[in-house]
Amino acid sequence: MSADVLMRRRSLLLGVAGLGAAAIAGCAPRSGAGASGGGLALDALLPDAVPPGTEVAIGDPTTRWVLEHTGLAQRLPFKVRWEHMTGGPEVTEAFNAKALDVGLGASVPPIHAVWVGIPVKVIGFRLRQDPLNHPSYVLGVSPKAHLASLADLRGKKIAFSPSQVQGEIVLRTLKAQGLTSHDVTLVELPSSIGGDVYTNALASSLIDVAPIGAGIIADRYLKKFGGEGAKVIRHGPFRDDALTVFVRQAVLQDPAKAAALKHYVRAWAWAQNWIATHRDEWIKGYYVGDQGLTAADGALIVDAAGLPDIPQNWDQAVAYQQDVIDVMSAETGQKPFSAETLFDRRFQALAADAVAQAHAAGDGPIPV
Repeated sequence: MSADVLMRRRSLLLGVAGLGAAAIAGCAPRSGAGASGGGLALDALLPDAVPPGTEVAIGDPTTRWVLEHTGLAQRLPFKVRWEHMTGGPEVTEAFNAKALDVGLGASVPPIHAVWVGIPVKVIGFRLRQDPLNHPSYVLGVSPKAHLASLADLRGKKIAFSPSQVQGEIVLRTLKAQGLTSHDVTLVELPSSIGGDVYTNALASSLIDVAPIGAGIIADRYLKKFGGEGAKVIRHGPFRDDALTVFVRQAVLQDPAKAAALKHYVRAWAWAQNWIATHRDEWIKGYYVGDQGLTAADGALIVDAAGLPDIPQNWDQAVAYQQDVIDVMSAETGQKPFSAETLFDRRFQALAADAVAQAHAAGDGPIPV
């Protein structure tokens, strides 16, 4: 990407060994009436029964690995068509093609989906414990940027993706420094287009600053280019740790899939807890065995992520997302909307209840 394309953008089932599907269903709300015409109203009680043959397309590689590794995938009362989707833009594209029912993303993807005309609902929400000390992202600085701290951002070229959390991080950081997008040059550059696009753009000085993943990505960037002057610095004093499980709204209007999603949300939460309580097994099995990384790399990723925090109540989650909507809409020109409309509160307590039941079943509490 050349400097010619620089531009501003205005525009985590329930179950441990010995727990089966019946136990998973124990914390589910009772079924309720469907909407006329065979669809399920978005305010109706979620059905309990999952009809035989129900299939849900889910993009969640880590939950898939945990459930298959522990044998719990076979206990789900529905068929999963697992899709390897690892980023918000991929999920949005698959939603648009109706090729995916459930996806994971950070704070921005479900918001962006609404803005591009894809009605979605959040059915799971995870934060991190001690988020300021376990950020998801840091700011990578080009070797030739002459930037010692956030105070030096004015006039710099900064990677910006309006459909990803990286864009939010940039705007929040500028705001914390009393700057606006007019005080820098925003280079529209999605991080999901493949390869090490942000770190390569930094190394070649096409950009001066970019949000890059804390942990292994930042570590590799420094190992590769630190000798030339590359560095990483913390972004502004705000949390960037939201993970959303979101679905196409139409999926929730299918009674069979809506019932299946209750089980999936609990399975996802149980998997998040399993990862936190089986650190070494997770690193060896997933990062080394499945992803081909070294144990040291896996440990770096796990330690950077810290421990999950799955809230019982979504009031804080709604406020978090509302702030994101307000920040992003002001820059992109999109119309702000109520974050409450993003959340399907019928799922609100399911994930936290699954973790609590996993603890009670003897799989051990999340370590503090």
